Amino acid sequence: MIEVLFKHIGQKVSLTIADKVAIEAFFAEKRLRKKQYLLQEGDVCKYLSFVASGLIRTYNVDEKGEEHMSIFGWEGWWVSDFNSFLSGEPAVFNIDAIEDSELLIISRSDYDELTLAVPIMDRYFRILFQNSLVTKERRLMSSITHTAEQKYVELMDSSPEIINRIPQNMVASYLGIAPETLSRIKRNLIYKK
Repeated sequence: MIEVLFKHIGQKVSLTIADKVAIEAFFAEKRLRKKQYLLQEGDVCKYLSFVASGLIRTYNVDEKGEEHMSIFGWEGWWVSDFNSFLSGEPAVFNIDAIEDSELLIISRSDYDELTLAVPIMDRYFRILFQNSLVTKERRLMSSITHTAEQKYVELMDSSPEIINRIPQNMVASYLGIAPETLSRIKRNLIYKK
């Protein structure tokens, strides 16, 4: 599992062999079965988790019991309730596995120690957080300015391989539309071709 993490880190920054040895000591492995929780709303998020294999979702549930998808995390993605992880406040998100998944997890204290012990990791995480902020800004703008069809096409273009792994009702929730609307959009796109 650690090699998947090193490959991902290597796409952003260069690691020495000594860096890799030091980094490995800070992470623990965790396996989740399909539908098993990593975090439940109201608990404090104790770990930042790297998805080595599988598929994870981050979502919240409204007062009507409807799920609202925030993020899907697959191989090479980090998942967490970042506010809870950084502040120690109760989580507002649930995180569970859509597929059996293998994760590498790091606690807040180990995260802080890692960024001091291996300074290149501070740069790596800064790059990730910057990219995450840009992605969230784009998603917010898309949700405000794009039609449901445009949002779906955008998702297909950016993550075509993942669209087939996520149940349709979760894709609809992520896009902020009803499952019936998503079915209609998919039919219309087929007819346009």
